[in-house]
This record gives sequence, structure tokens and C-alpha cells, in this order.
Amino acid sequence: MTSTEPSAPSAQDAGPAGDDSIVGRLSTLDRYLAVWILLAMAVGLGLGRLVPGMNGVLARIEIGGISLPIALGLLVMMYPVLAKVRYDRLDRVTGDRKLLVSSLVINWIVGPAVMFALAWTFLPDLPEYRTGLIIVGLARCIAMVIIWNDLACGDREAAAVLVALNSVFQVLAFGLLGWFYLDLLPRWMNLGDGQGLDVSVWHIAMNVVIFLGIPLLAGFLTRRIGEQKMGRAVYEAEFLPKIGPWALYGLLFTIVILFALQGETITSQPLDVARIALPLLVYFAIMFFGTFLLGKGLGLAYDRTTTLAFTAAGNNFELAIAVAIATFGVTSGQALSGVVGPLIEVPVLIGLVYVALAWRRRFAADAVTTTP
Repeated sequence: MTSTEPSAPSAQDAGPAGDDSIVGRLSTLDRYLAVWILLAMAVGLGLGRLVPGMNGVLARIEIGGISLPIALGLLVMMYPVLAKVRYDRLDRVTGDRKLLVSSLVINWIVGPAVMFALAWTFLPDLPEYRTGLIIVGLARCIAMVIIWNDLACGDREAAAVLVALNSVFQVLAFGLLGWFYLDLLPRWMNLGDGQGLDVSVWHIAMNVVIFLGIPLLAGFLTRRIGEQKMGRAVYEAEFLPKIGPWALYGLLFTIVILFALQGETITSQPLDVARIALPLLVYFAIMFFGTFLLGKGLGLAYDRTTTLAFTAAGNNFELAIAVAIATFGVTSGQALSGVVGPLIEVPVLIGLVYVALAWRRRFAADAVTTTP
């Protein structure tokens, strides 16, 4: 759903993506979103590279290892989308066992295993970068996936449930999976000595509270109070379109800050960035397209299939970067891998938004041909 459209129960309520009537209603921000994202990446890289001390200043604005500028951007980005969620309909999602079980298996069994395999396949001679990639694979997305899902007309209620589920498992399983994939499994497979992952459950829990808990609570209270004061129809037709564009403003701000923080590192090591980028590209392709086909095979509707695919493909880059820096240092190869994650993820996933919207028309066509 675009940032200027009123909230809708599901993607099926609107016509096929790409129809002239829909394109005509898009704001300039929505219509050229890919351009603005690429410009935001370029501005961030330029600031980090050309402005002396910029990345150092931004890096010092943090509390407990969490960057305040990035936290601000993510909160602004997520709040409008979570204010659109119809929380009284979440029971329709929690009752969908196929969706919930598929999400848990893909995110916490398949995803880390795929990244482990790709990291060892593409970077057998670069242990620091390899470890950083594995950490990225362990950090399942609980934040930015909300906006990719919304742009692709996914199921908002399903996205809220799945990211909440991911957040619980992130607190419980991140450290355990880090020990398994970085220490136990490499030694068991005779791949060399393992590496420890020094990360506290408290730090992961704080990450979850800040990047999901706060905007989720704000969105829920806004929906609850807004409907009580003005009614659902007025809330969705008049209030939501006013706050909707802030989701994309927050996204663009986050991208600028993120790339300004690491602009010098990225631009000074282009060959290393390319080595790290290749397995990431393969990872996003496998996770998104494989999950999309799984959802379609399970008979899920387009909106829930899209939500399942984006929650599988996305990663919590902020957590991955924070863990890599805290454990191995800010100048480490592990930290560079974490930084390259969003460098590749942002343009790839915005491209996959357009792919998903194109497939939405195929879902609609299939539904018509199978209707008796």
C-alpha cells in the first residue's frame, strides 16, 4: 500500500498493481521511490566520505550501543505503518498455522543455514567477512520489513504478528544460534576452529524494545484512541493519509544516516565490498523467491505470501552491526560485512517490491481462472 493511500483490510481490496488508476493516484514520493532511495544512499555515502569527522560524530550519538539517529529514523518509519494495522483482526492471523509455522521454520532454521552455507562457499579464505555474514543471517528482520511489506501491499496484520514472533525468537535464540553456527558446527564439520559470539540477552532485548516495541505500542494506541475519537471511517480516510508519508521520510533519513556512518569504509574497500555483496545477493534471491513459491504452494493469498517472503528475506542490520562491532571491533571485517548488508539489502528489496507487485496481478488472474 502506498504512503498516501487509506488503510485497507488487505491487498485484494484494491485493483491490480500497475493499473493506470492506481499509478495516477501515487504521489511524487511514491512514484519515484527507487530513485529517492538511491539518492539517499548516495548522499549518505558522500557525507561519510567527504565531510571530515561526520561518521565519528554520528557514531558517538548512541546509548547502550544503539545509534540514536538510526533509532529515530526507524521509529518515524515504522509508526505510520503500525498505526494502519487493524489490531482487532490479529486473531485472523494467529489462527493461520500454515503461515506461522512456515515463518518460524524459514526464519530460524532455513535462513541461518542458507547464510552459513553461502558464507563458507563464497568466502572460504576470508574468515572475518564470513563470520560477519553469518551474524547478518542470524539477525532476523523486525523493523524495516514492515515498510517493504506495506509498499508491496502485503498483509499488515500478518506482518505485525510475524515481526513480533521474530522478536521473541530473536531474544531467545540469537545467542544459541551464534554459538551453533560460529563455534560448534565449524568444528564438527572440520572447517577449523570456531569463534565465540559475545552478546548479551539484555542487549538483544533492548534492540527489540526500541525498534519494535515502541512503534508498535505507539501505533496501537493511535489506532485505539483515533477510532474512539473520530470513528474508523474518518480515521482511515482522513488521519492515516496525513501521517502516511512520514514512513518514507523516516526510511530515507535512516538510509542517509546509515550510509554516512560507514561511507568512508565502504568506498575505500570496493573489492572487499564486492566479495561480501555476492553471497548476499544470492541469499536475498533464495530467501525471497523460494519463500514466495512456498507461500503460493501452500495456497496462501497474495498479501500473506508477500508478507512471508519479505519477513524471510529481510534482516535486522542494526543488531548485526552492533553485535559485530561489540564483539570484534569497529574496524573489523565482521563489522564491514554487517555494514554491507543494508548496502545490498535496501536496493534489492525495493526492487523486490516491484517484483511482488507485478506478481500480484498473476495472483489476481489465477483467482479469476479458478473461480467456478
